Amino acid sequence: MSHIRRFVAGTCIPVVFSIVGISSAIAQTAPAQDIDQKVEALLKKMTIEEKAGQMTQLTLGPFVDNTSKTMVLKKEELRKAIVNSNVGSILNNAQDHTQSLEEWHEIINTIQNYATKESRLKIPVLYGVDAIHGATYLNNSVLFPQQLAIGCTRNTDYAAEMGRITAMATRATGVRWNFAPVLDVARSPLWSRFPESFGESTWLVQQMGLANIKAAQGKSLTDLTSVSACMKHFLGYSASNTGKDRTTASIPEPVLREVFLPPFRAAVQAGARTVMINSSDINGIPVHASKFILTRLLRDELGFTGLAVTDWEDIIKLHTRHKIAATEKEAVYLAIEAGVDMSMVPYNLSFYDQLIQLVKEGRITEARLDLSVRRILKVKYELGLFENAFPEAAAKANAYPKEAGQTSLNAARESLVLLKNLENNLPLKTGKKVLVVGPTADYMPSLCGSWSYTWQGADPSWFPKDSKTILGAVRQRAGEGNVVYKPGVNLKGAILTPNEELMTEAAKADVIVLCLGEDAYAEIPGNIDDLNLPEVQKDLARTLSKSGKPVIFVLAQGRPRIFTDIEPMATSVLLAIQPGLKGGEAIAEVLFGDVNPSGKLSFTYPKYPNDLLTHDCQIAEVMPESNDLTKPQYKPMYPFGFGLSYTRFAMSPVKISKTDLKGKSDSLVVTFDLTNTGNREGKEAIDLFTRDHFASMIPAYRKHRKFTKLFLKPGETKPVRFVLYAKDLEMVNAENKSVTEQGDFSLYVQDQEVKFSYSE
Repeated sequence: MSHIRRFVAGTCIPVVFSIVGISSAIAQTAPAQDIDQKVEALLKKMTIEEKAGQMTQLTLGPFVDNTSKTMVLKKEELRKAIVNSNVGSILNNAQDHTQSLEEWHEIINTIQNYATKESRLKIPVLYGVDAIHGATYLNNSVLFPQQLAIGCTRNTDYAAEMGRITAMATRATGVRWNFAPVLDVARSPLWSRFPESFGESTWLVQQMGLANIKAAQGKSLTDLTSVSACMKHFLGYSASNTGKDRTTASIPEPVLREVFLPPFRAAVQAGARTVMINSSDINGIPVHASKFILTRLLRDELGFTGLAVTDWEDIIKLHTRHKIAATEKEAVYLAIEAGVDMSMVPYNLSFYDQLIQLVKEGRITEARLDLSVRRILKVKYELGLFENAFPEAAAKANAYPKEAGQTSLNAARESLVLLKNLENNLPLKTGKKVLVVGPTADYMPSLCGSWSYTWQGADPSWFPKDSKTILGAVRQRAGEGNVVYKPGVNLKGAILTPNEELMTEAAKADVIVLCLGEDAYAEIPGNIDDLNLPEVQKDLARTLSKSGKPVIFVLAQGRPRIFTDIEPMATSVLLAIQPGLKGGEAIAEVLFGDVNPSGKLSFTYPKYPNDLLTHDCQIAEVMPESNDLTKPQYKPMYPFGFGLSYTRFAMSPVKISKTDLKGKSDSLVVTFDLTNTGNREGKEAIDLFTRDHFASMIPAYRKHRKFTKLFLKPGETKPVRFVLYAKDLEMVNAENKSVTEQGDFSLYVQDQEVKFSYSE
């Protein structure tokens, strides 16, 4: 077919959704028109100060006596902030630890008593928390695998269940706003928030995010099991040039639209009611000051009508960090004019005071405040806060859903990725003498990561007392007498066990389980300069490999730490990407064959620190000198979608319903059979990719378009069916339009390639 193409218009046309349109997907206490009328009536009564207060969000920390080990509120200071300064939102917990359900109720009751009984207009406070993978700050709550691990399951049911169960537990505390899910598409494995993303595939992030949001928000935001989700971080946060958190991203607009925007577009259409803004800058413009991103793109094009909140202290940082505002007051002006609705200040009333000054000086109009306050009040009405702002007695029973533990365990099982298994060394046979070694073997934070009872998640003392580490779970499964533990080294690099002692124990063992990886981390404290696994951990592997015994690597980490030089020393490698509270049990089950691993990488695992290509990189980046695409330069340690099983699966030849896809409404049906040819049952995830042979802009090497997962018994065969439409082949062109270009394409399923063409 000719390489000259005509462009077919895609979904680039801005679509504005009215609140009536969204109301079918979200919660409301009354018809949208009734809410609008109530909001307008309330707005007319509000002073400038009351409006500025609604746009102000403070953290609870300043209102708690941190010298006390128990929850002691500074009630008079809290009262003044709410009653005198009209503060409309508060976030997170008071101290860096968990709280009981009763403590949470005391906090929410105190706050809402001041807001609904003592403030002039009786406007309730909107309280928010970062419950990223479970009810983070609630005593003994069940934590799920991090989102990156959920992506490895290729099972949207787990994204949904995590959203639903987290919403139930969060609502039970009295909190109705969850700053989740993360819809950032993971690009740099150095990025400290990498484990918070569902993966490097735009489609994977979009599908997992949609499932999570719909489940969290439920049929109605007034339901006792629902919270308002918060899609974050808008937009392009994960593409940091350096890999460091909150640093510059250089993203051409076509890439911004094709890679990073789709999950947010889908979330807006699904009724997500709040959004959190990217803390960093794109092409030198901080997103908190970008009218293009926050107004033209988010509002005018995507049609988002909800509440846009900043991230932590990010308006102030326009002055202190980004240096685009000479004063904090100027930073407030830039952010509000760009489209911010609420400022996570979070420690003082500086934003409140400066915003009032700007209105009185005439630099910001009161009508501009009305625009944001209208959005804030609407979300409060939709959540039922005006009807009852207090913790609901009937919701209390949902704090610890009985299915949470089993669901978390099931998700953890399917999130584990078997990367290597020489001579079927796994699964281990019962009765084997096992030497467990390594810094992550007896350490819960490595299994759970950030936002795990505390912000960083690195304090084991807050984890439930019955939590099982990898060591604890292996001991339980193999028997105390069959397991010996030596730490070897810790995560700070200290040597805890002499080599001689290690070798003595290795000589007695049948197999060595070496647990390597990372500590928990969040945001800037998680920044690193080197993706390589720390050398002290590699030395541990080198020492144990000399024993002659099989060495199984268990990598408990939140991002792909490079271990290329020691990989040959492992007989098997099991990757545990922060699999959550039940991760230790899931790991033991996979090691001993009670569970057949089925995880597939949700990211590309690099072989070298300077070779960080993703599966959807530009084809020119992988094109060899021979121009032979059967020998691409995409040569990671393990590619996106990789993952082994204890059984074997075989695919029949892939068939397509037609070789010519014609017009936007036409469809192409992809079919094949999948057979379990091994001797044990298992689950297999299937990814479908496409490649545009020629395009007006350099096409991607491969684009992840569809996925599914099947369970098969030994010898069982099941049909697999995918349907592709023209919109599934879209790209963003140089004019920043989403288009499907006419021409030839290939689709890929595992090692099979099938060609077809598209024409209008």
